Amino acid sequence: MARTFDHLVAEAESVSVAGWDFSWLDGRATEQRPSWGYQRTMSERLARASAALDIQTGGGEVLAGAAKLPPLMVATESWPPNVAKATRLLHPLGAVVVADEDEPPLPFADAAFDLVTSRHPVTVWWDEIARVLRPGGTYLAQHVGPASVFELVEYFLGPQPEEVRRARHPDDARRDAAAAGLDVVDLRSESLRIEFSDIGAVIYFLRKVIWMVPGFTVERYRDRLRELHDRIQAEGPFVAHSARFLIEARKPA
Repeated sequence: MARTFDHLVAEAESVSVAGWDFSWLDGRATEQRPSWGYQRTMSERLARASAALDIQTGGGEVLAGAAKLPPLMVATESWPPNVAKATRLLHPLGAVVVADEDEPPLPFADAAFDLVTSRHPVTVWWDEIARVLRPGGTYLAQHVGPASVFELVEYFLGPQPEEVRRARHPDDARRDAAAAGLDVVDLRSESLRIEFSDIGAVIYFLRKVIWMVPGFTVERYRDRLRELHDRIQAEGPFVAHSARFLIEARKPA
């Protein structure tokens, strides 16, 4: 039997959104994965590294999925609940978790790492990445691209200006990496289909990915949420598209 709007809302409001694990959405939302398989690629690189840094590790879930960590493995995270979660998850694997405010400078010496990784960083401090990389070292990351999930963003916020829609463009990442002295050796982009099957999935997603609709609360957007619930009930899943790009940048030897 179909669950009511109020039941779905109450359920989605009560669940924890700590960490970067989206398993609560299993059966309620789907997202295509990029063809390059970031976690697999990251894991292969980590297995060959001697000292690595994972920036903005979230709850450590992605890094913990690596088959083998290098002898020196460090992860940074700024949000206290995620710092605690990542510490519990990664310490037993031999990784050190450093609480960092995600503002320059990174709390590490020059040329400290031969590999720096990051999955969906909110900000990218290219000069700092270049500084902590050893000559010949590599930055490998999956970034969120421009206008990602904007079908959902604009449902709540209305049409966004072009400069907002273009933010996080991979061409800008290439330019900024080069300006920091790094050579971009790989850059690939994909648009990936997302489906939200109920309003609870939408609420959970917006509570967790807080920059999508800044200041989002159920109370503030209850009318729009109810309209979207009715639309999903009548027409099926709400469809959006995420933008992702893989970037690999190398520090000259």
